[in-house]
Amino acid sequence: MKLHRNTFKQALLAPAGAEVKPQFGLFLGLAHAISAEIVADTGFDWLLIDNEHGPNDLATTLAQLQALAAYPVAPVVRTANHDPAAIKKLLDIGAQSFLVPMVETGEQARALVRATRYPPAGIRGVGTALARAAHWNGVTDYFAEADGEICLTLQVESRAGLDAIEDIAAVEGVDGIFVGPSDLAASLGHLGRPGHPDVVATVGDALARIAATGKAAGVFATDPEAARAYCAKGARFAAVGVDTLLLRNAAVRLAQSFNDTTRAVAGAAY
Repeated sequence: MKLHRNTFKQALLAPAGAEVKPQFGLFLGLAHAISAEIVADTGFDWLLIDNEHGPNDLATTLAQLQALAAYPVAPVVRTANHDPAAIKKLLDIGAQSFLVPMVETGEQARALVRATRYPPAGIRGVGTALARAAHWNGVTDYFAEADGEICLTLQVESRAGLDAIEDIAAVEGVDGIFVGPSDLAASLGHLGRPGHPDVVATVGDALARIAATGKAAGVFATDPEAARAYCAKGARFAAVGVDTLLLRNAAVRLAQSFNDTTRAVAGAAY
């Protein structure tokens, strides 16, 4: 059996100047394989299983990875933190692409690269007989190929992270830097206002700086116009929605349409 090739990493690392379609993704926060599978064939390039803010654990992450494996969409896992032991477990259940939150220094970036690589390049523990990633020792040459299929993207979402963009990007093994406008807005004094002009300008500048380093720039933007504008500024991958919000917003619109109809009928009776 051959190791699964990481198409998400291939898309992010396309040669500079190549005509590459931005990779658009959706956050998964419902923490269930069925909801993940429902959106798996809707046209997104990648789906992010969120372990930071979503109520996911190792079991729900595994179930979603299994559900998505049958579809032509790339699963990405956002870790809860920088814990190498937790990252090791995610690697072993088959995660190949990662988004790691709150990275603020080149030193943190180097530690995260090491957490995702086998010795001597890193500190990932060896346990392939128990690992879905290696198909329980069924993947030929897993140790020779595993590191090369890991895609590591790091999230910059604070003033300190902004200051360190070039240092983070310079770390070998970092494939991309993702700008998180919500936490960044808070760090800049605009809590709850990621669309504030100062935040938008800062995000655009950060994306341009990331792109200038040669690493893939990413961003979160649920407003379609903002997402397209950020892609024009250099974003190669963008999260443009959240499954929980899609469900809630659709439900609100549907309920509101009936509430409005009920009020109109009641008013006509008088």
